Formats: sequence, C-alpha cells, structure tokens
Amino acid sequence: MVANTPTPSSEWPRITLVTPVLNGARHLEAAMASVLGQGYPNLEYIIVDGGSGDGTLDLIRRQERNLAWWLSEPDRGMYHALNKGFARSSGEIMGWLSSTDLLHPGALFVVGGVFRELREVEWLTGIPTALTEEGMTVGVGPLRRWTRSRFLLGANRYVQQESTFWRGSLWHRAGGRMDESRRMASDFELWLRFFRHARLHPVRALVGGFRHHPDSLWLQNQAECGRICDEILSRELDREGTGALLRSLGRMALRFHLLPGLGSVGERIVGRLLHVLPGPDRPPVVWHDGTRWVMGSRRRALARP
Repeated sequence: MVANTPTPSSEWPRITLVTPVLNGARHLEAAMASVLGQGYPNLEYIIVDGGSGDGTLDLIRRQERNLAWWLSEPDRGMYHALNKGFARSSGEIMGWLSSTDLLHPGALFVVGGVFRELREVEWLTGIPTALTEEGMTVGVGPLRRWTRSRFLLGANRYVQQESTFWRGSLWHRAGGRMDESRRMASDFELWLRFFRHARLHPVRALVGGFRHHPDSLWLQNQAECGRICDEILSRELDREGTGALLRSLGRMALRFHLLPGLGSVGERIVGRLLHVLPGPDRPPVVWHDGTRWVMGSRRRALARP
C-alpha cells in the first residue's frame, strides 16, 4: 500500500522509475513494494513486461491503480523494454530498478531532495549495497568518486545501476535511449555517454540494492560482461578528442584487464599514473548536514567550530 504523505507533490521533482520484467513473479512483488511504499508524492512508476507466463501479470494488476503505465508484450530484451518505458517518461528525473532488486527506505526522497536543492547536479549515485536473495542488506560498499578519465581507464568501473538517477535533460543530450544491441552492459555504455556531458556526483546515502540470486545474468556471466565492457571502452577511446595520453593509458589498462588475474593490479597502476592528468572534472561528494543537501568535504565541515 502506498504510504500517505501531507507533502504537496509540487514541492518534489517528478521521478520516472521503470521496472523491466520477464517471468519475475518470485521477486517482483518485493521490488514494487520497495518503490510504492516510499510514499514519494511525485512518482511516475512504469512497468514493462516481456510477455510473462508465471504469475507476473497478476502481481502487476494488483498494483495497477498505483502505476502510471504498464505494458505486457514480447520484446527484444531488457534494454528494449527500458526504451519502451522511458519513451513514456514525463519525469524531470529518471532511473530504473530491475524486478529482482530493491530501493532502500527513503531512497526516492534522497534522490528528489538532491536534485531539487542542488540544481547543478545532473547525475548521481548512492552508496552501493548488496542484498541476499531474501532481501537482507549484507554488503555496503565504499562511496567512490568518479571522473570521466578514471572511468575510461578502467578505475572505479562499477557504477551501481540500482542507486543511479539522472535528469531527463541529460538523457536526451546523451542520445535518449539504451543500446539494445547486447543483452548485458548497456548501462555501462550509457554511463560513458553521460560522462561526455556531465559529472557523476556520489551521494552519501543508501539508494538501491542489488540482489544476489542464482538467476542473475551478471553473476552468471561476469567474464563475458567484463569483455563487453572492454570492447565498449575501446570504442570510446577511439572517439575523436580523447587525447593521445589518455588513449595510451587506456590501452594499457585494457591490456591488464585482458590478462587473467591482473585486472585489479592494472587498475592500481593506471590509477597511480592518473596523477599526471589534471582532474578538474572530479565532482564533490553530496551529503546531508541534518537540514539540507550540500556538496563538499564533510570532514572539513564537521571540523568547523
């Protein structure tokens, strides 16, 4: 059931959240509850089903009155489903949540609050978290900081999709669609396109969690996913304007990734070499000081008298 809130919806930016699903009855109900139970007053929740036959549609119909739109028909995979959903988007803010994953309590208020109060933020990601199949939070990762240069060189490669949201204006500047040509890693390709136009701001808050379960496409195919990411990076490095030094360092990083067991070593080596590059695109951390969202060093702020 959707929680009631006295807060006028006009005070919060409209968030479009899309959930693609295919035969996801095992986890979909919990995913929907984690979204609708937030009580966020300006939510556009869309579900795109690929033609399930396992009871998924019954779960969707139970929540139909709380959905902005839903569709069930055969599709060409998750990214095709996302394109269908995002094509219906009217939200200022966009993101997606797979049918197996969960939002943390208050996540949409974190997202809406940051975008409302910090107009310069176009793209954000929270602290990455891992869930058991039962939905328990069992892993909380470090809050990493990204730059386009470091991402191109393979450092801090993992941006947790469940915790990542962006402005619709950035989505349209970056092409306005997911790449449907592959079954994995198109979120990685989308982040590379976003990096051409905006900085990724890390937010010191819990937003979404990735559920570890036996049917996870990524967990079953991590080596293949890594290979696809390397191919995407290679094409991006070949784009005009990346710079000779950046391309050279990027090729070095890719060679390390292609050697078994040396990927992490290569990232550390290239990370050291990055000190020779200027870092003006490194965004400040976003955090909450108890009354509002701010950007900058929390350590320095807390040290003030």
